[in-house]
Amino acid sequence: MAELPQRVLVTGCAGFIGSHVAERLVQEGVRVIGVDNFDPYYDRQQKESHLAKLLRSPEFRFEDADIRNGEALLELLRSEPIEAVIHLAARAGVRASIRDPETYFSINLSGTLQLLEAMRRAEVRQMVFGSSSSVYGRAPVPFSEEHPADRPLQPYGASKRAAEILAHTYAHLYGMQITVTRFFSAYGPRLRPDLVIHKFARLIARGEEVPILGDGTAARDYTYIDDIVDGVIAALERPFRYEIINLGNSRTVPLNRVIELLEQHLGRKALRRYLPPNPGDMPITYADLSKAKRLLGYAPRVPFEEGIARFVEWFKTLPLE
Repeated sequence: MAELPQRVLVTGCAGFIGSHVAERLVQEGVRVIGVDNFDPYYDRQQKESHLAKLLRSPEFRFEDADIRNGEALLELLRSEPIEAVIHLAARAGVRASIRDPETYFSINLSGTLQLLEAMRRAEVRQMVFGSSSSVYGRAPVPFSEEHPADRPLQPYGASKRAAEILAHTYAHLYGMQITVTRFFSAYGPRLRPDLVIHKFARLIARGEEVPILGDGTAARDYTYIDDIVDGVIAALERPFRYEIINLGNSRTVPLNRVIELLEQHLGRKALRRYLPPNPGDMPITYADLSKAKRLLGYAPRVPFEEGIARFVEWFKTLPLE
């Protein structure tokens, strides 16, 4: 029977996905050492609120550190008998990466290198690495892990794919067990404010114009946060020498449908403004989950309509700034 490690380091623990993963681990009785540097991509106060519940637990320890600081990571990995790392720290934002590619590669690739080196030196052998469906670019759908994913459309996807390849090198050279989990449009409570569901909910609630890049038919495989966490925990329980595994919902939802559901749950009509598409945006994401089901027993449980209702319930608790 699969078992969880007893001590796990979680990078990016103050982020949307990281805080949910850390909370689940603590609930499962795992000691979590959380790392975050409160990257200024979005408001630090929001990230600190993500940690509020965790900080009340004696099984959670927080360290403010940058993953590009290899010596700090090494010291941290040697401070407790850590058995595995869940690596979720990254500079997020697909479109923003086009404006600032250097920062994205510094954090997402060089930061991952520093972490892998620290793990090698500390003899920590297991990693679950949070990657992205952005690596697929315009691959045929549904996206299969067998696709080379060698033509991403923006620096964010390129930085994630490069980090995946680097992780393979460390698995090969040093016998590490690394599972790359490719997330497909995670959403739910604590969603980053720049992501489309949160951003559009805020604009609709305020009665402001909603900018839609393209004609609204671009479709995403939206995956509720609880399903993402289920997949990450399953990957932690079942270590492999090196595997890449999609974590999605295997259902595509056009942007116009997202707006309709937000209108329905917020009780307001969107003031839509259609604009030219962004060349860095993928027209569709769609996960082939056959490998996730076979290797992890992964089966997403939350349909999009239910997930949006849960998201809006949380959204309504926020102040409309």
